[in-house]
Amino acid sequence: MIHWLKPSKIPEVAKYIECYWLIEKRPDAKSFDYPKLNPDPSAHLIISPAKQGYHYDMNPGSAGGKGSHWLFPHHQTLQLDHSKPFIHLGVKFHIGAFYSLKLFSDQQPILDCVEEAQLSTQFTDLFEGEMKLIELAQSNPDLCCNKLDSLFLPLALNSHEDQHSQITRKALQALDSGSISELGNQLYCSQRTLERSFNRVTGLTLKQCQSMNKLEALLEYLYQRDSDDIDWVEIAFRFGFSDQPHLIRYLKKQIGLTPKTYEKERGLTIDVYGGVSST
Repeated sequence: MIHWLKPSKIPEVAKYIECYWLIEKRPDAKSFDYPKLNPDPSAHLIISPAKQGYHYDMNPGSAGGKGSHWLFPHHQTLQLDHSKPFIHLGVKFHIGAFYSLKLFSDQQPILDCVEEAQLSTQFTDLFEGEMKLIELAQSNPDLCCNKLDSLFLPLALNSHEDQHSQITRKALQALDSGSISELGNQLYCSQRTLERSFNRVTGLTLKQCQSMNKLEALLEYLYQRDSDDIDWVEIAFRFGFSDQPHLIRYLKKQIGLTPKTYEKERGLTIDVYGGVSST
């Protein structure tokens, strides 16, 4: 696997885009053919060669096609088909960014969905096409990021901010540092107003988003440690679980694996699209 991840260099763009990334599996690479993609409150634009296929097992249902596509925020763990060589250049958006960027005519947040992306229609400055951009990502990541910044800058400058997006941004900054029930007081608004604004912008509840962030932090913590260094009782306490059985039930529900099984299958992808992944 070749994998890089870089932030936007333009503040106006970085307000809405968390990072750009590249992942490639070459014919001789040895990696898991069907990695998992964890629940994610962020949306991604996946830029791919026009004839390259993709498949997501969404359990229930599936989504597949060829070429570039949008991967919207999703509640459940997805299984990917990485059995064949592939290359993806990605854009990871901040949570709720689509609300302000108005990339889609329907202003209702889109969840648990994969859609074909018509980049030449949405980005008139993309003269060279997807393959030129992907080749640039392989040869010169910094120059590729500059190109992506230039593509997204007009969208960022024409974004729409209102009281709902402003409240949501403040809530996201404080979401993982305290109790959800206290957020309203911290942000000087009623809890009902906060919940309604957050759902309007993201399509998620505060609790759903906090749970996804917690799972990502937990699995990244585990991924960075050897099996001998993992103390499940200590981890349960660190991440706010009442006890080890509570942690076991949580992981089983979220990723379909017990802690011991996950420990053995460390090649399981944490977030192959814009995060930590196996090599």
